[in-house]
Amino acid sequence: MMTKIINWGIIGCGNVCEVKSGPAFNKVNHSNLVAVMRRNAEKVRDYAERHKVAHFYTDADQLIQSPQVNAIYVATPPSTHAQYAIAAMRAGKPVYVEKPMAKNYAECLAMNQVAKETGMPLFVAYYRRTLPGFLKAKQLIDENAIGRPLAANLHLTRPAKESEKNKSWRIDPSIAGGGIFYDLASHQLDLLDFLLGPITQAIGFTANNNPWYEAEDTISASFKFASGVVGSGTWSFVTHDKATRDSIELIGTQGSLRLSCFTPDPIQLITDKGTTEFPYLNPENIQYNLIKQVTESILQGKEAISDGISAARTNRVMEQIIKSIDQ
Repeated sequence: MMTKIINWGIIGCGNVCEVKSGPAFNKVNHSNLVAVMRRNAEKVRDYAERHKVAHFYTDADQLIQSPQVNAIYVATPPSTHAQYAIAAMRAGKPVYVEKPMAKNYAECLAMNQVAKETGMPLFVAYYRRTLPGFLKAKQLIDENAIGRPLAANLHLTRPAKESEKNKSWRIDPSIAGGGIFYDLASHQLDLLDFLLGPITQAIGFTANNNPWYEAEDTISASFKFASGVVGSGTWSFVTHDKATRDSIELIGTQGSLRLSCFTPDPIQLITDKGTTEFPYLNPENIQYNLIKQVTESILQGKEAISDGISAARTNRVMEQIIKSIDQ
């Protein structure tokens, strides 16, 4: 892309854009946030004023076509990711899209096809691939600190939240693709893809125990990686307080790694020599490292660790688990 500055436009400036991502666009070198869009005129004006963004719109197409904008960040719910990403790429603009990549795997494939046809870069906000704790875990695995990886176990359980009683879009499959599993487990499954390589087979069983909504709230899954590593996962979002747990365990021939996905607990390496902990700090704006990578990839052709190809794999695995699509 022949440009020296990335002038970003955001479609959907909701909560994720307040701290996690939005401010990072102005902190990265050769990157500016110049426009935002939200359907609610009062809220988009408020965001633009508070974050000192020059242009704001209530119509996504106006932002996509704006001559001031040369790259698009799609931060809407998943049901519109494909629509806006495809429109932006066809307008000749690179796209950085929130996770999960789309509402379903078919939409992910359509997005990747348009990226191929237009030559426009397509990135997905699986930012954990750039955080120091998970980079340390990747380093330990690659250095054979646990020997040959054998198995991976995921566990994520917590009580229901009052916000879910109010019919949040996150528990509406027509918008989110699934329930809370799609919102949270997508991070875990993508992280396993980063640490251990692609998952090629997955199967799951689901249940709904929450009268507030009809989406799955309790899930059990088994999966296998291309490398031969096997894995399992348990998720429930309706447990009692004492059952709250966020853990990933990677078991190898000479040791194991224990880490959390959503809390910055120290990485634990457990071997015959004992347990070693590796504490770490995340950036103030959690997506900063990935946004920096994405900007450098657009401007300089450098590799970015989370793109449409890797992110589509995570959608495929979730569909295998939730909807038992063809293996």
